Amino acid sequence: MAPLIVAVMPIGLVFGAVAAGKGLSGAEVTLMSALVFAGGSQFVAMDIWTHPASWAALAFSALLVNVRHVLMSASLGGKLQGFSGPAKYASMLLLADEIWAMAEMRAKEGKLTPAWFAGLAVPFYLVWVSTSLAGALLGAFLGDPKVTGLDFAFPAVFIVLVMGFWKGRETGAVLAASAAAAVLTHQLLPGVWYIAAGAAAGVAVALLAGRRQEALA
Repeated sequence: MAPLIVAVMPIGLVFGAVAAGKGLSGAEVTLMSALVFAGGSQFVAMDIWTHPASWAALAFSALLVNVRHVLMSASLGGKLQGFSGPAKYASMLLLADEIWAMAEMRAKEGKLTPAWFAGLAVPFYLVWVSTSLAGALLGAFLGDPKVTGLDFAFPAVFIVLVMGFWKGRETGAVLAASAAAAVLTHQLLPGVWYIAAGAAAGVAVALLAGRRQEALA
């Protein structure tokens, strides 16, 4: 998990700086990262942030971005047999893309335990919250993240995660369908509908590929 923790640090710093630039205080940035704990939806929220904030638009955008957590938790939920009810719910509250990916890889090799999952998720959570605060406090010194290249840290992490799940042409087809749907929707519709469109297209292609394999078997 250490490489992913290092990778999320610049993302947290960039988020804190962006949020501070929108007028949020250090305490507000910290509270948002601690309660939401979802970088994608937090960046989208900052992208559409206005004064006064449109809470309905913010909530709906966050819902669209985070709807993938339904799929991730459904996938991981069946692998938490050794977890008590409270431990299982706490694990889902600390779920993030990086944590889900590492837990799925671990589940292929052995049994997931509450202690192992806590060792995975808690440090990642604490680093995200603390770097968000640091970014908010140091925003003026960080400058424009596009100039320093820090804005690419977020997609770079996801590229690494996707490559960890690469299974050949089937994976390529899912990624291509998701990317095409997202780009097309982004061009045609305002807001963050492209995220939902990309997810739906990817899931649809994955289901078709799975049924095809079952038919051939």
